[in-house]
Amino acid sequence: MEQPADVPASTEALMCAYQSGDAAAATALIYRVSPSLYRLFVADAASRGHADDLLQETWLRIHRVRRSYRSGEPVLPWAYAIARHVRIDHYRRARRTTARERSLETLELAEPVCESQGFEDLDALLAPLPAAQREVIEMLKFAGMSLEEVARATSCTVGSVKQKAHRAYRRLRSRVLELKLASPEEGYPGDRAGS
Repeated sequence: MEQPADVPASTEALMCAYQSGDAAAATALIYRVSPSLYRLFVADAASRGHADDLLQETWLRIHRVRRSYRSGEPVLPWAYAIARHVRIDHYRRARRTTARERSLETLELAEPVCESQGFEDLDALLAPLPAAQREVIEMLKFAGMSLEEVARATSCTVGSVKQKAHRAYRRLRSRVLELKLASPEEGYPGDRAGS
């Protein structure tokens, strides 16, 4: 579906129109913001269907709390904060369910993925990162958010976001060199100034 021609161009204007009850703006906002939110979920989800469910739950929650958005503020950090809470709530719910459903038998752990297989995509490269570091990298590099926006979305300080990003870059650099995807002389793209 294409975005209607008469809707505002900026995401913030779309959000304000959505708050006022404009259905076309709501549709355009969903099409504009969903890919970023979906990427956040698909990195952690067991399946794409699960990521779809989390995305849908996020939009339901956004709809319920749409009045909390403050006009003039960036929409993406606000939406990421909601998505983050949806994800946390989901994992808490899943943990409680798993604890109740666990059988008395000892469960065998799944075999780890063989490292010699290599990585087919970027999601697989980011998968070994801790969730907080992966989340920061996705917001900074894929969603194009500023450090301040990421800090607002994750309820952290800018310094904490910088620290998580630095640690993630260091782990990614080691992983890339370990897999011989780059030579030490080439370095890692995150090392360049301004990255």
